[in-house]
Amino acid sequence: MSNDTVNSAPASPATTEEALPLSDAALDALAERVAAGATIVGVGESTRFSRETFGVRDQLLRRLVRDHGFRALAVQDSAGVGATLDAYVGGGADSAAAALDHAWRPQRTAEMAAALEWIRAFNRAHPHDPVRVFGVKPAQAGREDYDAVLEHVRARAPQLLARTASHLDPIRTAHDLDEHVQRARGTHPGRPFAEHARDALALLRSLPEGEGREAALAHMRLIVDFHEHSVAGRGDYAGEATAWSDVVAGFQRRSGTRVVYWDGIAHTAAAGTVLGMAPGQDARATVGSVLRARYGDRYVSVAIGFHHGDLGVTVVPEPLAGSLDARLGEVDAAAHWLDLRRDDVRRHWQGPAKARVISGVYDPRDDAAGYLTVDSVAEAFDVLVHIRRASAVRWLA
Repeated sequence: MSNDTVNSAPASPATTEEALPLSDAALDALAERVAAGATIVGVGESTRFSRETFGVRDQLLRRLVRDHGFRALAVQDSAGVGATLDAYVGGGADSAAAALDHAWRPQRTAEMAAALEWIRAFNRAHPHDPVRVFGVKPAQAGREDYDAVLEHVRARAPQLLARTASHLDPIRTAHDLDEHVQRARGTHPGRPFAEHARDALALLRSLPEGEGREAALAHMRLIVDFHEHSVAGRGDYAGEATAWSDVVAGFQRRSGTRVVYWDGIAHTAAAGTVLGMAPGQDARATVGSVLRARYGDRYVSVAIGFHHGDLGVTVVPEPLAGSLDARLGEVDAAAHWLDLRRDDVRRHWQGPAKARVISGVYDPRDDAAGYLTVDSVAEAFDVLVHIRRASAVRWLA
């Protein structure tokens, strides 16, 4: 089995103060292998809480931009957040941390801020050939939408303000911690957030016609849509594969640029997956599987996983015996990577496997639920990167 292995090497100070587990030479070789023939590269992590997995993803992006002509980064966030991040890397006045203020919570880390700072510096040095950033989700409600609705009710129907706030105050917390994560952690107030949102919309509709009513209703409809299409609202972890892949493919087609897509491996996998937290389902389409169907081998799926570690939010034990992570952990190295497109490697990874997915609902007491299943590792992932020990990302204030 062919692999590239390095025990430790200095990291870019802009990414992390600690050493990345792959050397500059190994990262250069990895980027060169990934870029060959690729139009879109999906770089998925098995968790968003690891400094090391993000560090490899960030360093891979930098090389794909600097050495291989990639000029777009797609992230799992709304169109509005993507526009804010794009404005920052294009020279906007805010700091990277400020640009991330309304981003999805897993994006609000010092590591993500450093990645944006690097893109901004690259764009400053290449003003006629910049890197763009965009979100794969449609426009979504933000905190300001709740404020706008409450301000309208305060001005037009103060007698309804307390009732409206009783619906909006509990559900706006989903912008800091997803509703399904609140349920898993036992902090959810009980009533589904989508029901609260619909009741608030009904109250708003009961107001008489007047100045600002239509604008307030537009804000409220965004809020309803946000909660109805959340993981808890849909009752589905799989995301909206076709819609998100349409955004990625549409940007690539319009711009003609090569695109890097950052997400979890449950979304970037080039074949359908079954999540352990949703057993009994058939394999669900992923963004990566839709892109593979459209682009063929020009869509490349990279999976970055780890063996064990303290992620701050949880301590993750060694993986299940026989799982993909356990098999990769048989190599005695801080990190290594495999190109499954090579015939001598691919034949070892043809069968079904479980791969770790550590999300906000992960519970180490039920570690078996923290995996996804694929029918064939080699069909789902083109390149595997495995890190022995993971540590926590640094959260922004």
